[in-house]
Amino acid sequence: MKYSFFIFVIFVIAGKHAMAQSDSTEKKLPVKIRHAEPLYMDLIRDLGARKGEKEWNVGYGIEGHKDYTVNHTFVEYEFSPLNRLGLEVEVPFSFYRSVGSDENAAIPRNRVEGLKLATQYTFLVSPKHQLSMAAGYMHEFRAHSFYSIDHGRGMLKGNSVSPFLIMAKKFGQRWNTMLYTGPEWEFTPEENRRDLFYQVNASAHYVLASGNFVGLEVNDEYGKGSNQMVLRPQMKIVLADNLALGLITGIPTSFQSNGMSFMARVIYEPKRK
Repeated sequence: MKYSFFIFVIFVIAGKHAMAQSDSTEKKLPVKIRHAEPLYMDLIRDLGARKGEKEWNVGYGIEGHKDYTVNHTFVEYEFSPLNRLGLEVEVPFSFYRSVGSDENAAIPRNRVEGLKLATQYTFLVSPKHQLSMAAGYMHEFRAHSFYSIDHGRGMLKGNSVSPFLIMAKKFGQRWNTMLYTGPEWEFTPEENRRDLFYQVNASAHYVLASGNFVGLEVNDEYGKGSNQMVLRPQMKIVLADNLALGLITGIPTSFQSNGMSFMARVIYEPKRK
């Protein structure tokens, strides 16, 4: 776990150092292509982010499973201390409720899922080809359930690390496409477990002049000899210049263990001073 502590320290130092840079870099804003951002697997920050940008996200979702339903909530904060660099802090919560009559069914316990820290850098912005590319890294400190913590298990259960690559391209003024992909390793030391997953998340959106959009996100995950795919039709409704509401429905391609889901996300961008 000592490596997790060092990663956290590096994250904090990097953010403070970047924010201390001279404001002279803001005199000329770098080029930025407005890509539609998926609402479920959202980005750490806009591609081509500019220094000083900030965003708050608060969300709620409900997801059906064979023996239980889970209510998800989360709070996340995104900011750009430097041009093209984005940082994010997220705290997700999960609350479970039994829906079956089987008293022996294994149902997860309520918990703070953990603390997610992530960084993303846009290394390519091509106005000619309406193309942007970025690379990033996410680290999650995974927590025990409230029950386990109350019974002396401690706070930290394990860690997840996930490097990723993002490619986005616009076709004309309205159609936006994006691919978000990368591996994820989960480490659970007390169970001596190391699990590897791979994610392929593709999306396409049609954006109106008002900024509202409709689209489809496809979340595909491989791991442990299995494959799970979820289709997520979604829409974004712009409520004000700096406020929007995202609505997402989840439809799994296999209903063997997972059911339908729904999520709402409130997106707020504080106005720059």
